[in-house]
Amino acid sequence: MKRSEKANIAYKILNRIYKKVPIPLIHRNKFELVVAVLLSAQCTDERVNQVTPILFKKANTAKKMIKIPRNTIYKIIRPCGLAPQKSKAIYELSRILVKKFKGKVPESFEELEKLPGVGHKTASVVMSQGFGHPAFPVDTHIHRLAQRWGLTNGKNVVQTEKDLKNLFPEKSWNKLHLQIIFYGRQHCQARNCFGLECEICKACNPKRGKPIKTKK
Repeated sequence: MKRSEKANIAYKILNRIYKKVPIPLIHRNKFELVVAVLLSAQCTDERVNQVTPILFKKANTAKKMIKIPRNTIYKIIRPCGLAPQKSKAIYELSRILVKKFKGKVPESFEELEKLPGVGHKTASVVMSQGFGHPAFPVDTHIHRLAQRWGLTNGKNVVQTEKDLKNLFPEKSWNKLHLQIIFYGRQHCQARNCFGLECEICKACNPKRGKPIKTKK
């Protein structure tokens, strides 16, 4: 079966199961979204959503964030893990936003990726969910699922993003990356399916007999 055929099968199943998808990270403005996505690195969305209301009650804009002590940021976000790096990044990106962008989040991949703690994946989420521009954020979970479904050769997340963008129409990207995330959590978990159990895995690879090991 060709990749394009597998992509079509996955697309139809995802649209049947997830006609509407909520944005997982709770936020009220673009600055909150940047911070929430930054905090979500190696942390669950549920934990981030427990922590951010406390942080944003003290500071929900870049201008307010640089006025609170870094140690306060650190203590609040500690449950999210990697607190030393993340608290420093939040303070420094807030300082840069105030200095260079009058406190506003820039609307470009280039400027976003220059901010401390903001890589390509985080920038993609902000461009997609914050500004509505077509983007396909690929994290390790989407990378794993794309391999299981046979949509990529699995070299790395960069290659996976390129492959997925080539397989699916641009207008679907913003919704589709969320659909894949929710499907993975509910039906194709890392330690459950292994490419053999869920509806998409079986439909895309009906002759597969051995578990799939994710390539990094």
